[in-house]
Amino acid sequence: MSVDMQKEPDARAGREGRPDEPTVLAESTWGVLALCVVAGAVVGELVRLLAGWLVTLRWAPFKGPAKLLDSVPEPWVTIGAVTVGALLGLFAALVLLHESLSVRVSDRRVVLTIRDESEEFARDKIRLAFPDGKQLVLLGHHSEELAREDCGLDKRRLADAFTEHGYTWADADPHLAEFRRWVPDTPGLPAGANALLKAREKALKKQDDAEDARELRKELARLGVVVRDEDKRQYWRLPSQ
Repeated sequence: MSVDMQKEPDARAGREGRPDEPTVLAESTWGVLALCVVAGAVVGELVRLLAGWLVTLRWAPFKGPAKLLDSVPEPWVTIGAVTVGALLGLFAALVLLHESLSVRVSDRRVVLTIRDESEEFARDKIRLAFPDGKQLVLLGHHSEELAREDCGLDKRRLADAFTEHGYTWADADPHLAEFRRWVPDTPGLPAGANALLKAREKALKKQDDAEDARELRKELARLGVVVRDEDKRQYWRLPSQ
């Protein structure tokens, strides 16, 4: 597989005598808030209109709540529906921002922040950065995985930020062909890895266990096992020696 890798000259050499000015990439707070609040308000108004339509039917689900909502006089029903929808949109925006990844790239380090937790990676530890689907991946010098985080940031902006500061960027995973699908009791894995992969398989099947799956991935990385997911199936490889 041909992978397009980009590498800028050492950014530190071109910034001699200048402060290390980091590039910070994150979701636009005001943009996310505005989008979610407006979307919530629109949904609230649609719910009000749906309630008015449901009460005209002989039989319909949720007809009781629909009658209750339709019994509120105007303009209060519209104001209430839009306000509740906007507040729900605001809550969704706050959750989205809390769960979104921010990336701080400088000549000396990369800092990834998500859920109010930050991880810092020194420049000399990072061999390669690339996107894998909707995730950002950092690899070390033996192809070991330093980080893999869900990332909704623009890939071109990420590529520009990393190459501007002298890191190597690839448009895809150059080790993709090395991954093998995991099945229980797969031979060749380090001791304890099969048990962690089995526990992680269960976590992947539960929508509310995403954080557990994330933590188990880190445990596997400590054992030297690199894991990637496709449709809740786990694929693994070992770093180069």
